[in-house]
Amino acid sequence: MNRQNYHSNEANQYYMSVSQFKSAMKCEASFVAELKGEFIRPSSTALIVGSYTHAAFESEQVFTQFCEKHHDSIFKSRGGKYADFEQAERMIETLKNDRFAMFALEGEKEVIFTGELFGVPWKIKVDSIHHDRKSFSDLKTTQSLYKRYWSEKYNKYVSFVEAYDYVLQMAIYREIIYQNTGQYYDPYLVVVTKETPPDKEILEFEIPDFDFEFEYVKIMLPSIIEAKSSRKEPVRCEKCEYCRMTKQLTKTIKVGYLLE
Repeated sequence: MNRQNYHSNEANQYYMSVSQFKSAMKCEASFVAELKGEFIRPSSTALIVGSYTHAAFESEQVFTQFCEKHHDSIFKSRGGKYADFEQAERMIETLKNDRFAMFALEGEKEVIFTGELFGVPWKIKVDSIHHDRKSFSDLKTTQSLYKRYWSEKYNKYVSFVEAYDYVLQMAIYREIIYQNTGQYYDPYLVVVTKETPPDKEILEFEIPDFDFEFEYVKIMLPSIIEAKSSRKEPVRCEKCEYCRMTKQLTKTIKVGYLLE
């Protein structure tokens, strides 16, 4: 497993990953269709901005290559960058001008590990890992540090960290790193917001919270693996892009269903 084949279809078929798990939890049908190449998830400016910000902290070479690849999305034809990327530059500078943030991002970049959880092979790619400190960190961008989201998973309002399953991500990363190193590393999120001016924080985790995430994965994973291996028909959410695109009406629904 290396950077060249990490995102290959063969690797995605064999290994489970956090991104696959999260995608399947949103909609199994969309996840399976994407895995089979029957559906290509539309790219979004938000995703490109996030990748742009990540690339800036990986290396100058990676950042240059990224800008070349996405030149038309980043740069205006008459010169200068689009507003979203001007904002991304402010986010990057916000972190680069903060000694503690840069300290937290130190280490080897984009490190790949593989392991096994609940009888299933997994792959992870860690943003930054520092073996001497026994720590790893992940860079995240978000709208606001303090925005609340309703979560059906937790049945309460949560922060963006729980809403986007970053607790689950760091729990799995920590376990897979342990399987490869024999030691548990401390996980951190380095967060910068899309506000003007950007806000920033370094977030640590309550390790006992990871127990809930592992139990959640253990319960949900079998259905995902069955769908992924074509042993069952994947469940449709009927709300995502893929489901809207492939939807065929066969019956009426009651008005009240629209709010469920």
